Amino acid sequence: MEPSSAATVSGDPGPEPSPADLLRRLRARGAGDPVTHVERVPARAGVPAPWPSWAPAELREAFARRGVVAPWQHQAEAATLAYDGGHVVVATGTASGKSLAYQLPSLATLLADPRATVLYLAPTKALAADQLRAVAGLELEGVRPACYDGDTPRAEREWIRRHSRFVLTNPDMLHHGILPGHAQWSGFLRRLAYVVIDECHTYRGVFGSHVAHVLRRLRRQCARFGATPVFVLASATSGDPATAAGRLTGLPVTAVTEDASPRGGVTFALWEPPLLPPDSSASSAVAPAQAAGGHDDVPDLVQVRRSALRETADLLADTVAEGVRTLAFVRSRKGAEVVAASARRALDEAVPGLGKRVAAYRGGYLREERRELERALLHGDLLGLASTNALELGVDLVGLDAVLICGYPGTRASLWQQAGRAGRSGQEALAVLVARDDPLDTYLVHHPEAIFGAPVEATVLDPANPYVLAPQLACAAAEAPLTPADLALFGDGAKEAVDELVAAGALRQRPTGWYWRHRERPEVDLRGEGGAPVCVVESATGRLLGTVDGGSSHFLLHPGAVYLHQGVSYVVDELDLADGCALVHTEEPDWSTHARDVTDLSVVSVRSYVDAGPVGMFLGEVDVTSQVVSYQRRRIATGEVIDTRPLDLPTRELRTVAVWFTLSPQSLTAAGVQAADVPGALHAAEHAAIGLLPLMATCDRWDIGGLSTAVHPDTEAPTVFVYDGHPGGAGFAERAYGTASAWLRATRDAIAECGCEAGCPSCVQSPKCGNGNHPLSKPDAIRVLDVVLANLPA
Repeated sequence: MEPSSAATVSGDPGPEPSPADLLRRLRARGAGDPVTHVERVPARAGVPAPWPSWAPAELREAFARRGVVAPWQHQAEAATLAYDGGHVVVATGTASGKSLAYQLPSLATLLADPRATVLYLAPTKALAADQLRAVAGLELEGVRPACYDGDTPRAEREWIRRHSRFVLTNPDMLHHGILPGHAQWSGFLRRLAYVVIDECHTYRGVFGSHVAHVLRRLRRQCARFGATPVFVLASATSGDPATAAGRLTGLPVTAVTEDASPRGGVTFALWEPPLLPPDSSASSAVAPAQAAGGHDDVPDLVQVRRSALRETADLLADTVAEGVRTLAFVRSRKGAEVVAASARRALDEAVPGLGKRVAAYRGGYLREERRELERALLHGDLLGLASTNALELGVDLVGLDAVLICGYPGTRASLWQQAGRAGRSGQEALAVLVARDDPLDTYLVHHPEAIFGAPVEATVLDPANPYVLAPQLACAAAEAPLTPADLALFGDGAKEAVDELVAAGALRQRPTGWYWRHRERPEVDLRGEGGAPVCVVESATGRLLGTVDGGSSHFLLHPGAVYLHQGVSYVVDELDLADGCALVHTEEPDWSTHARDVTDLSVVSVRSYVDAGPVGMFLGEVDVTSQVVSYQRRRIATGEVIDTRPLDLPTRELRTVAVWFTLSPQSLTAAGVQAADVPGALHAAEHAAIGLLPLMATCDRWDIGGLSTAVHPDTEAPTVFVYDGHPGGAGFAERAYGTASAWLRATRDAIAECGCEAGCPSCVQSPKCGNGNHPLSKPDAIRVLDVVLANLPA
């Protein structure tokens, strides 16, 4: 790849092209046209409103100094609802000014009542730091905003507890630090007027269910101190935000959804990387990006599409060469590193030194690295950034001109949130969705109506999940004894969960309530990531490189694994799960690593089922046992498998919720599926169904798992299972069961419409298959789904 000629001569990109011109240049750089659809999202004028009469002059003047002369209509409406004491969620588009909707009532209250306090919760540290800059920039006397999170020096924490009146933190710190230390926070909680929950649509699945109970614990502690704060939530556009916000907070919430802010036009392109010719030398070029990208790798194929990672890296290099400030969203940490490294290399080949204006940004970096990257992007020192979704949320990246989205991010809400990062201040912007070789991505780039004509998903969370509820009740009891009145606060199943905790010896019942029996606090992982993070340490120096969540450590940090950090390659020497540490050494091997696992599943109970003659559709609890047993080493230059090496890692057990369907052997025979082909037919249908489920629920394929078998011992029939990858379930399987006909219809269409003959990553192959995508039968998978759809009620 050669960056656009504007940069190849002098490195001076010259005048910045319009989004339409930029897209035209990007489309013309290769053979064939990779764009399957261009959507023009028109510009929109704003609808201003007068300042509310209760807004003090001092606050209006502070906003005016920042360039806000009047609020937009939705801001004024949400702010007034909150100021009048109502719980409210403002669910409008990216860059619509949701922050003003909560800053206005909360800061007005702080100015009117010198004792009042505000608690702000963000899902990421970067977003909290950005909001701190915004509030501090208003220079309001007596507010004293401060961030209180894991990066806050201990010397500052006591001052914040005593003096800050606008504390910015995250659910993890609220859970681990503030609520357990409620006695030290009593003055702050007693005067708490507002709780602001920013980007609340991110609290979904198991994480969202945990956060829902953390908020109930917060309400409980506030009530003990005599406070009843108003909750103000901000969300990206989502389906039924009032219901989701109510489930999250346990309170009645009013939704404000009419977006009255102005918006610049967006040129939104759907981009499908080209098919590579069989045995082409270009085919091998895909391997480095795929191999290092973790979630973008595919097995050896006769014909594959060009890697979405490589395609995104080339596009990033081209836009940077044009002088266009660009943010590339990449789904995996490794993928973000690879895209940044590839773009830097291409730019340096064209103009030495230009590659320095591109960097990677992801979770797991140390605090100093994150802050420096944010500063460099905000000040224009960087022109291109390859980021995980760590920068998807609310951080005000002023002046971005283009967004590249490497692979569908899992939900339409996230897609629009990421696309909305560009085009601030009303300017025109370009957004490009680069499809991965994946059933859902392929379906979407050929069915644009599923993106541009469909409503945004509702946020799925389940606070009644017993694997969430019981640990959260234990945390609440450790903070203060539980009383019968408290159980209503925690909702359905609370009494049963308390009884189980008593039976397990965790709680002791006395006349005054239920008491936590242990000296240590309960250890609860809010994010459901399979345990505490694992530290990655360079063995020669003892330097901490970063962290990997416990759930991914078996796949990413097993002995022999290749680990990337800031473009530098390391090989893992040792993984100590007991101490949560992986020792690595620097090495640039000519191979990549790919972990393989085996899975077994048994049915525990059936919650609900549909009897459709030869087809049955079920929802229930299952036990899943999995183990990473080996890893492949693949040659980077060619993708050739060098060898498969065994691993000795512990088995993991999971009780969760699954949806599954069964078929009678006779129905399969009648449909033309021979007995020998049944395993491959079911396996292919399972892969595609997992790939398409994010179309129906707020999940992605890495939140869910699956298993298929020609005869399962518990069903005694050919069966396909799809299960939530979190203890107790996350609500995704229930959503699949409720939308089974639409879900499986889209699955069938995605397989049938794929242009390949025998099955490929765009339809039935899975990047996470523990069996190496064998056996698979694409035509028979269509026959299986035809049988299901012909019998299943709509």
